[in-house]
Amino acid sequence: MCELLGMSANVPTDIVFSFTGLMQRGGKTGPHKDGWGIAFYEGRGLRLFQDPVASCESEVAKMVQRYLIKSEVVIGHIRHANVGKVSLVNTHPFVRELWGQHWCFAHNGQLADFEPPKGIYRPVGDTDSERAFCDLLNRIRLDFPDRCPPDNLLPVLLGACVEYRRKGVFNCLLSNGEWLFSFCSTKLAEITRRAPFGPAQLRDAELTVNFHAETTPDDVVTVLATEPLTNNEQWTLHEPGQWSLWRLGECIARGRVAEC
Repeated sequence: MCELLGMSANVPTDIVFSFTGLMQRGGKTGPHKDGWGIAFYEGRGLRLFQDPVASCESEVAKMVQRYLIKSEVVIGHIRHANVGKVSLVNTHPFVRELWGQHWCFAHNGQLADFEPPKGIYRPVGDTDSERAFCDLLNRIRLDFPDRCPPDNLLPVLLGACVEYRRKGVFNCLLSNGEWLFSFCSTKLAEITRRAPFGPAQLRDAELTVNFHAETTPDDVVTVLATEPLTNNEQWTLHEPGQWSLWRLGECIARGRVAEC
């Protein structure tokens, strides 16, 4: 299985601390050595870094650690290949344009015998994850040719997630830069950091950060990960079928679909 990393914040925030912990799981403290990627939204723009090698050994990953990119929405992924060869084209996150926005998607799991109908969006690589992303965007574009609020999208998103879940394991993160959507099929965890901030210690590296010295009292930052990244904080584990919609660090909608 792969691992996911997401962030939603109310101020531009760097994710170096969390990314450093995730990077160790890419071939050092975990088996996810088949590539990694991370996407940072900056206004209407999107910075995307990917490498099909183990993140613990990747020079690109080391550069991202030194490059303090600040963003309000981030999606990251480390890959343990199940479907599709190890290559750059199969490395998450995947990005497409819809409504004049960059949409970004990462998936943890695998879908058996998944061949959705063809549409405007088609996969470039050969992973079930990219097929699901393209199918999801095709569904959204069909029902909503023009931009709409995220609340209107939820029935389409949840209907698709339930269908994909029936094909296997479907944990995912999705964003258009304005909000971050998460769906838990088997495993996902969250933590929201707000004042009073304190120190955090990574599980996978000898690194501690005192967020009190790095933040203001008004900051709100939520981090999502497949497994908790720190060992001295209280993470909330999601249940199968649980979904959440995040904006500016806060959860603006949450629920659970019984079909999972």
